[in-house]
Amino acid sequence: MIVHLSGTLLEATPLEAVVDVGGVGYAVSIPVTTAEKLPSPGKNVSLHTLSVYREDAQTLYGFHRREERDFFRLLTEKVSGIGPKLALAIMSGLSLASLRQAIASGDAATLAKCPGIGRKTAERLCLELKDKVGLPTAASPGASVTGTGESAPAAGGDTRISDAVAALVALGFKLEAADRAVRRALDKAEDGATTEELVRAALR
Repeated sequence: MIVHLSGTLLEATPLEAVVDVGGVGYAVSIPVTTAEKLPSPGKNVSLHTLSVYREDAQTLYGFHRREERDFFRLLTEKVSGIGPKLALAIMSGLSLASLRQAIASGDAATLAKCPGIGRKTAERLCLELKDKVGLPTAASPGASVTGTGESAPAAGGDTRISDAVAALVALGFKLEAADRAVRRALDKAEDGATTEELVRAALR
């Protein structure tokens, strides 16, 4: 099973990346949240991957962080009725931190806004994963793989992200809008930016 790819990004769309590894081009299905982190074509990229084998297809799914790949596996293996395509749509709608928060709090209404997710599926997600997702903690280990192959703090294990999202929600933002704003702020922020700095950047 292929669990990691590192090579040159040849091309990318919001839902697929083609990575050249030793002269072989791998087509990798990705969520939008991973596409947002990709470097420009021609630069090095690393992805945490999961291979899914079916009778009629062999598909490789890739993610910016290991925790995202593991959450994708959790969706497809532990929730009835959730296949790889639907799991990818769910992970394209919200960041991992916000998905965990919504599931842990039983917020089916927010989950139902993800592409392809109805109210019943959202409620099933909450019911079947509530005790499995856990909420992010400051001590949670993890590494974010960037286009240069360097490691950075993992958003899914960083309370700054969920705290900043919660702060924006308290200010009147809808969860999905707050999540997008914090993700954009995080991309532009310096390493070690505080929750308050992320909130201020998201409000600009």
